[in-house]
Amino acid sequence: MTDFSPACLAAMRLCSTATLTTQMFKRGFRNVFLQNVRPLAHYDANLVGPAFTLRNVPAREDLDRLDGFANPEHPQRKAIETTPSGHVLVVDCRGDGRVASGGQILTTRLMQRGAAGLVSDGGLRDSGPISRLPMPVFVQNPSAPLNLVHHHAIDLNVPIACGGVAIYPGDLMVGDSDGVVCIPAHLAEDVAQDAAEQELQETFILSLIEKGAALPGTYPPNEATKAAFANWRAERK
Repeated sequence: MTDFSPACLAAMRLCSTATLTTQMFKRGFRNVFLQNVRPLAHYDANLVGPAFTLRNVPAREDLDRLDGFANPEHPQRKAIETTPSGHVLVVDCRGDGRVASGGQILTTRLMQRGAAGLVSDGGLRDSGPISRLPMPVFVQNPSAPLNLVHHHAIDLNVPIACGGVAIYPGDLMVGDSDGVVCIPAHLAEDVAQDAAEQELQETFILSLIEKGAALPGTYPPNEATKAAFANWRAERK
């Protein structure tokens, strides 16, 4: 699995997904924001961590039975027990939120093992108790029926689709109040550096707008605004 520098991870914890999608757009990537995947609660910090993936296909009645959960090799159960500490379990439910992709017991176990979070483009049962956990959880919607009704967990740590975005194992997942962005692993360090710079500049620009500045010349900044930003930045050091 990809190792990201502490500086990269620290920057990503402070960058908005809006900033990250802009940085990815500058690099030619237009489809990095997971659709219909929302935070289950308000979290004090961003979700940040490499992806560990679980793929589901449609369920089949002769295969998806309750007694299958007793097998420790069941891919859903194995995903909970093998997601590395600091990683994000990303679940491909084909965008189908009619049933749960997990519940309170599995999510609590995932948290206790040190996972950074859970992301699913399906439903989630026990959403009330899970929303009170400190581990960030992002899903399509609450849904009580168990996963076996529509999902057959089949593969671990393979390329998947989640929220209409291609997710490869080790890609960096970042989530905030808007949703979740997937950053290809090989771009994450560079994106984190530029995103942190954009966040700082936009903090300065916002302060000008709050004082009554008009958009022309301020956003995007002209040379005079860039010079004022450089001075403001120097004074903060």
